[in-house]
Amino acid sequence: MRLRNLNMTRDYADDLKLFRTRQSKASIVAVLALALLLPVLLPDDFWLSVLVYAGIFAIGAIGLNLLSGYTGQVSLGHAFFMACGAYTTMMLGTRHELPLPVWLLASAVVGGLVGGIVGPFALRLRGNYLAVISLGLVFLGQHVFENWESLTGGPGGNGSTAPLSLGFLDFNALAVGGRAYTRNQSFFWLVWALVFLSLLIAKNIVRSRPGRAMQAIRDRDVAAQVIGVSLGRYKVGAFVVSSALAAMAGALFATYQQFIAPDSFNLFLSIQFVFMIIVGGIGTVFGSVIGALFAGLLPALVSKYGGSIPFIEQQPGAGGLTVFQVNQIAFGVLIILFLILEPRGLAAVWLRIKAYFRAWPFSY
Repeated sequence: MRLRNLNMTRDYADDLKLFRTRQSKASIVAVLALALLLPVLLPDDFWLSVLVYAGIFAIGAIGLNLLSGYTGQVSLGHAFFMACGAYTTMMLGTRHELPLPVWLLASAVVGGLVGGIVGPFALRLRGNYLAVISLGLVFLGQHVFENWESLTGGPGGNGSTAPLSLGFLDFNALAVGGRAYTRNQSFFWLVWALVFLSLLIAKNIVRSRPGRAMQAIRDRDVAAQVIGVSLGRYKVGAFVVSSALAAMAGALFATYQQFIAPDSFNLFLSIQFVFMIIVGGIGTVFGSVIGALFAGLLPALVSKYGGSIPFIEQQPGAGGLTVFQVNQIAFGVLIILFLILEPRGLAAVWLRIKAYFRAWPFSY
C-alpha cells in the first residue's frame, strides 16, 4: 500500500498516463477552478494584464521547451516565429476581418510552415551553429518587416484589431448571465484556455512515441538513429510544432496589444523565451508556464514598486537605471544563477518538494 502512495513507476503503462494519481487529477480541477474565478476575484486591470501577457508567453515557451528541452535543438529565433503569427493575424483578422478561429489557426499554420522550412537546417547543424542560424532569422525578419510597409506599416508599426468573437462569446465585451466583464477579464479566460490546450497537446506529445524519440535525439542523436529513430522526421516535426505555438502566441500578442511594430520582435524577446524555459525548467512542460509567470511578474513588480528601489531612475533625466535596464540585468543574472545552481529550474524545486512530502517521514 505504501508503494502505491509513493507513486512509483512499476511498468511502461505508468509512464503513458496523462494523470497518474487522484491527487494530480484533483490539482488540475483546482487549477481550472482558480483560472475561472481569478478574473472575478482579481479585478485589478494591472495584474490581469500581467497574467494575460504571462499566458501568451507561456504558449510560446511551451513550444520552445518542446524544441530545446525535449529535442535538444537550440533556438534563438522564437521572436521571428512570433512575428509571423502576429502579421498573419494583421493580414487575415484586421484587414479581411476573418473570425477568431480562422486567423488563430491560420497563424499557427503559417508559423508551422515557416518552421518546417527552417527545420531541415537542424539536420546538418547542431549546438551553437544552429543557434546562430536561428539568431539570423530574428535580424532577417526585422529587416523584412520594416521594409514590407504594405503589410506591416514599416518601422512605425500598425494597428491590429482582429475580431474576437467565438460563437456568442465576444471577448472584446464579454457578457454572461447579464453580467459584463472587462476586456482584460475576457482575454484572461481566452488566453489561459489556450494555455491549457497547449499544455495538453505538449503533454500528449512528450508521453507518447514521438516524445520518447525526441528525448532520445536530445540525449544522443547518433544512438537514436542507430535504433531506428528518424532524425529528419522528429527534428523537423519539433520545429513545426514549436513554431506553430510561437506563431499562435504572436497572434494573441498582436490582438491583445492592438498595435505591433517590427521592433516588438527583437532579440531581447527571444532571450526572454530562453529565460522562461531555463528558470521554469528546461525539459518540463509545466516548467514553461512557471517560467512565463516568473518572467511576467518580475518586470511587473519592478515597474510597480520601482519608486521604492533607490538605484532606479525616479524621474526622466534624474540619473540611475531605468526599469527596462533593471529587467535586462535581472534576466541575465538569473539565467547565470539558475544554470549554475539549479539547471533544472523551478520545476525541479517543485518536484523535490512534492517528493519530500510524498515520502515523509522518510527521507528520499
